Amino acid sequence: MATPGWMPPTDTERRLCEATARGDGDGQVAAIAGEDLYLAAPQQGQDPLPVYDDPAVGGTCIPVLTRGMLPPWQPQQFFDRVSLEELAQDWPNDKWRLAVNPGTPCAAYLAATPAHRAGWLRIRAQVGVRPGGLLVTHFGGPLHGPVARGLACGAPLAVHHSVPWNELGTAFLDPATDAATLREQWSVTEPVSWQQRLEELLAGRFAPADAEAALRARADRRGADGGDGHGEREAPADAGHTVAPDLPELVTRYEERFRADGLLPAGGQVVSVVALDLAHAVALVRWGLGARLCAPPQAEQAVQRAAARAGEVYGSWEEFAAGYALGRVLAFDHGWFGAAYAETVHLHRVLTQDASSPWRGLPFA
Repeated sequence: MATPGWMPPTDTERRLCEATARGDGDGQVAAIAGEDLYLAAPQQGQDPLPVYDDPAVGGTCIPVLTRGMLPPWQPQQFFDRVSLEELAQDWPNDKWRLAVNPGTPCAAYLAATPAHRAGWLRIRAQVGVRPGGLLVTHFGGPLHGPVARGLACGAPLAVHHSVPWNELGTAFLDPATDAATLREQWSVTEPVSWQQRLEELLAGRFAPADAEAALRARADRRGADGGDGHGEREAPADAGHTVAPDLPELVTRYEERFRADGLLPAGGQVVSVVALDLAHAVALVRWGLGARLCAPPQAEQAVQRAAARAGEVYGSWEEFAAGYALGRVLAFDHGWFGAAYAETVHLHRVLTQDASSPWRGLPFA
């Protein structure tokens, strides 16, 4: 039975609720078959699995949560990310049930006999793995205001991983993966190094420096020549780089291709590539929350700083989007116009064209 006034936080919970309401067991499985599920990690001295007896079904269950039903961030509460396929292949007791979101308005209880688990695998094969590149909104997360605008600066990475763009919570992917990302990609292992990388990203220290210097020089010339005002916006401080008189050839090639592919309007130019660093700054905050290197108040302040910095450099989401796209292809495509370029175009189109995108629904400043 539906709970009056309750809204499923994401489409996953909505599909699960709808299948449960119509008594569709296969539909319940299909709703979660390709999704990440979360199993509470045991505390020291606890059993490896959080098995419990549920009066709703009169039997023993293993509980998992869908992404949208993860509880608010707690410093000592962790969850392991699992798939329905992994559960089916390593289920410990044929008489137990899988309790999905137990005790919530979108609870579902799945029998787990060998025949049922074979059905899970069959439906999983039909549904496939959840793809990247999806725009997901958490309707319980920030949707308006400075925190939402800051999180929107990190939306490209959220879309890349198909996680909610507007979430500051328990995990980005899962605590172990979040910690590994910080360690392997950013050399961050504790709060001090996390704070240092955050400050560097907010200052634009990782964006392609030659391109940024050339774009800034062009903007300065446009401002001096009485241009359209783009050059009058503050560019990231980075006085140590020599400013080339002209744009690097690769930047010019990408801008031409952007205009052809609709990432820039006719005659449009990229203002700055610092959006790449600001997007990663927001991701760093979310990874830091997942790895428990920062807490929610600190995270909220950091993403608001990212939004404020974006407003100093850019004048619109369109400018921010083009800056992020150019920064990303310079960092990952290197002039090949290959898979990284195609992925960048996809991210841009999702976030600039989808009616539910924060880049369309949120004011830029």
